[in-house]
Amino acid sequence: MSSPEPPSSEDFRYHPKFASLDADIVLRSSEGTFYRVSSFVLRSTSAFFNSLLSLPRGDHDNDETHPIPIPHPDCTVTPVLLMLCGFEIPRWDSFDQVEEILVLVEEWDTAGPLSIIRSSITAPMFLAEPLRLYAVASHFGWEDEIRLSSSHTLGLNLYAEENQKTLERLPPRSLLALMKLHRLRRDVLKGYLDDPDVFHAGNLTVRVCDKCTQEVDNSPWRELKAKIFWEMDKNPKGDSIGNWQMEDWPETAACWNARCRRLGCGHLLYGKLDTLNHLRSCLKRLPTTVEL
Repeated sequence: MSSPEPPSSEDFRYHPKFASLDADIVLRSSEGTFYRVSSFVLRSTSAFFNSLLSLPRGDHDNDETHPIPIPHPDCTVTPVLLMLCGFEIPRWDSFDQVEEILVLVEEWDTAGPLSIIRSSITAPMFLAEPLRLYAVASHFGWEDEIRLSSSHTLGLNLYAEENQKTLERLPPRSLLALMKLHRLRRDVLKGYLDDPDVFHAGNLTVRVCDKCTQEVDNSPWRELKAKIFWEMDKNPKGDSIGNWQMEDWPETAACWNARCRRLGCGHLLYGKLDTLNHLRSCLKRLPTTVEL
């Protein structure tokens, strides 16, 4: 019985961008797609391939019957090879795709694609998931992106269940820095709220009515401060503080409506506009990014 004919090149499914016979290395994705790539390109752009291709190879180790297996799907392998070879790359499909690509980029130890991804990682699509972006930036030590993404996490409740998996991915130092930023904003604002030099009327030890000098109760201001504190604990961005959104709080209404109880006086105890202006001013002075 005659031996079977070896398969021809037509029997293999090549990616159209990587099918040139001039290329001397054949890669194969986990989906069975073949890629012909120049060994010079691979060795000069990837520390992984520089080491791998320095090893002794057999006579047939560069053809389709002995491809280098890449345990990643086409949607991961193709963009990395396009970047390595200087081809145009399509827009990213999702954050999931980019994270999978970064895994391969890190495995291959290739600086070019990593720099390309870094240059686009702060696009709106990625900033829409700031905690995830913070995790990626922390992993690679990208300081500018770490600071930027940390500021965009301020509208998140870090203790919410949906954020736990991402937080578990963070290096301990990055996790502590982020938690410190969120807590520091809350605590610094509390310091302003308690400061008689900032909010004079509400924080006097003994408060008297500005009109009749009758001693008055400052409990409405204390209750509003407590409400603001807990709002900052949930949402350190503080975008519901110092504006119309506060008007829905019972504590706010009680504070704006608080009056001197002396018969015939009824003077308002707290100036609404001044208080809101002071709140907005204090929020602007709060830290906005993690400390590295």
